[in-house]
Amino acid sequence: MATNIRHADYVRSIVEKKQSAVQSGLAASWRRSMLHHGLRPEQQRRADQVSEHMLLNAREKLGFLLHVAQPILQKLFTTVDRSGCVVLLSDIDGLIIASQSQDGDRMVFDQWGLSSGSVWSESQQGTNGIGTCVAEQRPVVIHRDQHFKSQNTMMSCMGAPVFDNEGNMIAVLDVSSCRSDLTSGFASVFGKVVADTAQKIEQDYFRASFRNARIVMAPTEDLNAAALLAVDQDELVIGANRHARKAFNLTDDKIAEPRPLSDLMGGSNQQKASLQNAEKSELRRALARTKGNVSLAARQLGISRATMYRRMQRLDISTN
Repeated sequence: MATNIRHADYVRSIVEKKQSAVQSGLAASWRRSMLHHGLRPEQQRRADQVSEHMLLNAREKLGFLLHVAQPILQKLFTTVDRSGCVVLLSDIDGLIIASQSQDGDRMVFDQWGLSSGSVWSESQQGTNGIGTCVAEQRPVVIHRDQHFKSQNTMMSCMGAPVFDNEGNMIAVLDVSSCRSDLTSGFASVFGKVVADTAQKIEQDYFRASFRNARIVMAPTEDLNAAALLAVDQDELVIGANRHARKAFNLTDDKIAEPRPLSDLMGGSNQQKASLQNAEKSELRRALARTKGNVSLAARQLGISRATMYRRMQRLDISTN
């Protein structure tokens, strides 16, 4: 009890410092929690639970994303499950629509409200891995007493946004732990894994959305941003993910009127060669991951086996 009181007093002292929101993103979230949402750090209120009907509706809205993300979520879970973590996927209202944890840990996470059907918006729970990620649309790590509410300071939450093909945020991927021995350093490592996994989900979602198109990874100045373009059989650009939109100044209106890929890239021989090298590298990486299995590599890239062979022939790639 004394620890909770000290935490609540500390949060209030930071919020009352007018410059704190400028100096710290965490302080900015605490200020939103208290001043905008009217929450109190000592408030005892567990996460709200929605009805089964509301949960089903939320899952249906993100049904395609859930389908695409499932194998990636499973892989993430096998990476963190022995660390006593739960893997969560929520919508942008903070409603958890999917959760996975070890059987032995599930009761604990259910008690903390870290389960499907729980709402973790910042407006209800203050600073937390899901709600603050939605509010700021960026990866966040909220480690123990960085939470706004004293009741949540036993948790460590690592959240990352998932964006759709138009660059709109549609979900949050979160890994949370209630273990007292999870250090801030390990929380930061988990945060990087979660952010990378969220980007992987985005990429697979884009590829699955344009399953019959050729997906090109365009070169950009930011090596950490995978700029993906969907190109039809006439080499017209019919889709672009958020990184490609930013790199090539593409809007919905511009994509609605497809342009030749060569025009988008500027048409120079240097740019064309760079694009071709990027595509060739992408195919070679896929083949390396599958140890030369063309059919499996094609499935991972979201294209047909025949298309894979045509691209390999055009780029002079052999499995020998």
